[in-house]
Order: sequence, then C-alpha cells, then structure tokens
Amino acid sequence: MASRDPEQFTTTGWPWRTGNSFELLDGGGEFFPAMLAAIEAARESVLLEMYLVHSGHIVTHFIAALSAAVRRGARVCVVFDAFGSLGLSRADRRRIIDAGVELRFFNPLEFRKRLGNLLRDHRKLLVIDGRTAFVGGTGLTDDFAPGAAHEPWREVMVRIVGPVVADWQRAFARTWRRTGAALDLPVPPPWAPRAGAAGRLSLSEARQRSVLANGVLRRIDDSVQRAWIMSAYFVPARRVRAALDRAARRGVDVCLLLPGARTDHPWVRQASRRFYARMLRSGVRIYEYQPHMLHGKVILCDDWASVGSSNLDRWSLRWNLEANQEVADSRFSDTVAALFERDFAVSRRISRRYWRERARLDRLRENIAGAIDRYIDRWRRPRRP
Repeated sequence: MASRDPEQFTTTGWPWRTGNSFELLDGGGEFFPAMLAAIEAARESVLLEMYLVHSGHIVTHFIAALSAAVRRGARVCVVFDAFGSLGLSRADRRRIIDAGVELRFFNPLEFRKRLGNLLRDHRKLLVIDGRTAFVGGTGLTDDFAPGAAHEPWREVMVRIVGPVVADWQRAFARTWRRTGAALDLPVPPPWAPRAGAAGRLSLSEARQRSVLANGVLRRIDDSVQRAWIMSAYFVPARRVRAALDRAARRGVDVCLLLPGARTDHPWVRQASRRFYARMLRSGVRIYEYQPHMLHGKVILCDDWASVGSSNLDRWSLRWNLEANQEVADSRFSDTVAALFERDFAVSRRISRRYWRERARLDRLRENIAGAIDRYIDRWRRPRRP
C-alpha cells in the first residue's frame, strides 16, 4: 500500500500520536553518530531531507553510509535544497548518484522564477524504515561537527521512535512529490499500543498563516509558568512579539536565548536587537549565547516543547518549508529545560541598564538592519513551485 497523501494535514495540523519515545541529542558529537548508526542499520528505506549541505568530512561519512544502505537493498531517497546544497561538490553529487541513491533538489535556481527562488526547503529530517526519525536543525556540514578547527555550531536534534514516525514519512513523501514523481513506499505497520509520550508534526509551508506559528502562539498564550525560546535568527512578527509581551506581563517566565556576536548573519542579529527595549520593559529575560555560533531552534512552554528547523521569524515562515517536532511530556520538557539552563549559564544576560548605555554605533546598525528588514517584509510571498 502506497503512502497516502498528507495534504489534508497541511492546513489543519497533524494529529497527536501517543506511545512515542523522544530523545534529545545535544550537539553534533551525539546526533551525527546516532544518525549514521541508524542509516547503517536500515534494511528497507532511508529518507533524508536537508537544507545546508557542504562537502567535507560529514558529507563523506553520510555518502558512505547511504551507499552501503543501497548495497544492502534499501531504497535511499534524498532531497537537498538546491540553494543550501551549493557547497556540495560535483564529485560528491556524482558519488551519491553512482551509488544508486535517488537524489533530488528542491526548487532549482532559475532566473525566470525571480522572487520564487527565495522559496527554500529548510527542513532537516531523516526517516529510517518508517520506524525511526531524526528531526532538528542541523545541516550536513563540518560546521556542526566536534573536533574541527573551530568550535562546532550549537545545535540539537530529536531521535523519535513510535507512531508519529509514519507521519514524518508522509511529510517527506509530500516534499518528494513536489520535486518529481510520487514516493511509492509501503506505509509502516501500525505500532502495538504502548506507553509513551504524545507528539505531533508541526509544519510550515511558506504560507501567510503558518500552522507551526499559530500553534506556538497558542502555547505562549496558554503558558502559565514558562515560555523559553532558543532561536538562531529571531526577527519575529508583531503577533509573536505581542504574545511574548502578554505572557511576561501576566507573570510567565519569558526567556529568549539568542546569538551573541559569533553569528553567520550579523545583520539579522542587529535586526533582532531592535526589539530588545520593549521586551525588556515587559519583563522578558534576554540572553545572548557566548561560546560560539548558536544555531538551535527550541521552544519550551510549560511541559510542551517544539524542536526543529524553524527560527520562528518572518523570513522562515514566509519563504521556507519548516518542520518541528512537538512533544507534550514532562520528562522530555525537563530534559529541554536542563539544556536551556546550561546554555543560560554560558550566555550574557542583557539588562535594561546595559541596553540603555550601549554604543551609538550599535544603535545605528540596528536602525539600518531594521530598515532593510522592513523593506524585505513588503516582498510578496512566492508561488508554490
């Protein structure tokens, strides 16, 4: 039986599934070995969807694992974003194809598409045999790997086992269909009832009203104790800022963990910082991560958590395909909270006094970046390719 069309879930939200196991993998030293081991154990299918792909040691390891899976008789389907994978060498592309991997590229760049070229597949997803999935914010680049000449980018992934994995396979099938012929894979057999955590997919399809964003807004508005957000690029829409303001004013512990000076997009950081003053006045705690590049995307509202590819900013929700795993489970939320606490401890807390006394040059940069952001925000959303 072929995978059924998941289109019905894209506007109404995906269903909650119980009986799942979710494991937070903290850093490339944990999630890369786990992902490679899962590929090496695959017997039926490997589905991989990635945005950022650059040739290097990590890509070499993944090509070897994917090639070995093909030799074992597994079907291996890979979708790379056409822009995000510009760093993948021609030699590596040839090795992937020659190994028998089915390789497709999302939205190839073409001059005639104009602004349509900005529509990107920003999701990070690996599904193994329809039984195990990995979701988060990593790319296949050495930037996330420990042991490099520089500090690895700060990132997390979630390893998922349980009924919700079948939904992730359906979500991959939809992206696969947008790049060519439909994916003809059997639907995984149903899981026997078992104890476990509740979870569901949360996707954004580059539409004006994102299901992912709407779900986060509801959680922030319903939060009682905490609303913590880790985001690499935080330029939120007015409704997100308003929700955080409301939560802080009613006594919820609202915390933002954002990049420090070590970032790959300094002007995005400056555009984000222009919102600090009002949020600080509302009682929001703001931390800037210091050790190295912060790339994680995690949201924690009371005992609900969301981990994935979305930065919850206007650009992501307007131009990108995004995917997060939602989890409603106190044990998992405790693990996520502990991760936040560790990162808070190595971050700089921005005080209202520090913000009032910051350098004039910083204020000028924020104003310029804000003007650019407002100009870009007026661009029309792309048509679906």
